[in-house]
Amino acid sequence: MSTGTRALREVVGGPDFRRLMGVRTAGQFADGLFQAALFSAVFFNPERATSAGQAAAGFATLLLPYSVVGPFAGVALDRWRRQRVLLLGNLARAGTVVVFATLLAVLGPTHPTVVALALLVVSVNRFLLSGLSAALPHVVDPRLLVTANSTSTTLGGAAAALGGAAAVALRLVFGQDDLGASRTALVAAACYVLAGVLASRIDAGLLGPDDPPLQERLRSALGAVVRGVREGAAHVRERGPAARGLAAISAHRFFYGLSFLATLLLYTEQGAIGQGFSGLTEVVVVSVAGGLLAALVTPAATRRLGSQRWIVLVFAAAAVVEVAFGLPATHPTLLVAAFVLGFAAQASKICVDTLLQESVEDDYRGRVFSFYDTLFNVTFVSAAAAGAVLLPPDGKSAAVTVFVAVGYAVTAGTYAALSTRRAAEDPPEPVVQPGAAPQRAG
Repeated sequence: MSTGTRALREVVGGPDFRRLMGVRTAGQFADGLFQAALFSAVFFNPERATSAGQAAAGFATLLLPYSVVGPFAGVALDRWRRQRVLLLGNLARAGTVVVFATLLAVLGPTHPTVVALALLVVSVNRFLLSGLSAALPHVVDPRLLVTANSTSTTLGGAAAALGGAAAVALRLVFGQDDLGASRTALVAAACYVLAGVLASRIDAGLLGPDDPPLQERLRSALGAVVRGVREGAAHVRERGPAARGLAAISAHRFFYGLSFLATLLLYTEQGAIGQGFSGLTEVVVVSVAGGLLAALVTPAATRRLGSQRWIVLVFAAAAVVEVAFGLPATHPTLLVAAFVLGFAAQASKICVDTLLQESVEDDYRGRVFSFYDTLFNVTFVSAAAAGAVLLPPDGKSAAVTVFVAVGYAVTAGTYAALSTRRAAEDPPEPVVQPGAAPQRAG
């Protein structure tokens, strides 16, 4: 039996890991349903046309609010029992989605109240994903974190993709209008309730934090939030691999976001490809398949190359593929590009997640992962804003494609240079080697 197979069996054999993954898969299946319903109503309603500026504004409205509250949410994850956060958070977003679905059918997706509810649901989603990442080291051995991250992100990504595919099928049953999208959202609400029920089966103290502070008055708690964010930032700066990983994946998120916006525009009714929601769904499914392969390959790759070298390699591959398959901008070539970019996105995320979990102390982990999500959102919205200026209405731009490819290449080169220069100062990289303590992989 191979090392990777033994590690995988050891990870999935843990009952606490399986319980946590039950919460994650149920919640992310619901995320896929909800987000697909939202996209269907906003971007692919036959009665609406979407421009780059409108798409950018939509992403900013949905993602930026969490960027403001994210650091505060991170401090909460280091002060509240994370099991309670997962339980109550899932039940809260289920209720919010019910209200959202009702108003969506009546008022439409652009009404301010509907938009506010949508961004609330998305913000809670990111908060709970941060909580799941911060909780993972409590249910697996540290030497198995790469495999555990690969497995959890694979299961979560697959569940979200299945949720999106289910939304496509439900669109055929419920209709393509706002009423159909609202009915799909109600199905998502039921799945959020299921995630809450699964969270209730986890022991209240299992997921940390290990030593939560005593309850404080509101003023003192808010002051602790500000201090906590500052302390969390200083904690990351002191840990070179974590800081470099966050910088590299933020750059990736910008270029990935710009590529995603271009792809979205290509598939709208006015786009250069114009295959609509079904065509974009094929691209998303292929991208998820690339992520699934990355989850299978990454543990073995990091054992041979090390996490940092693997990040460099996948970003360099993304640069090449973006030019070779992104420039033609046809449906078949974009499917290939989506597969490789999905692979690169998942492989780099697994590595960075593990670097953070390994090098960041548990008392800071919630803050760091919430800051991580904040960087994800801000860089993606920045990419959407850049796309609103740079992309034509049909989404096809050779200049933007080349810019994305060069960006990936520069990110890979810079990250490689910094990692090599600081290698002697870094702690050992986390690798999967059952039966032994973590050691440097490269």
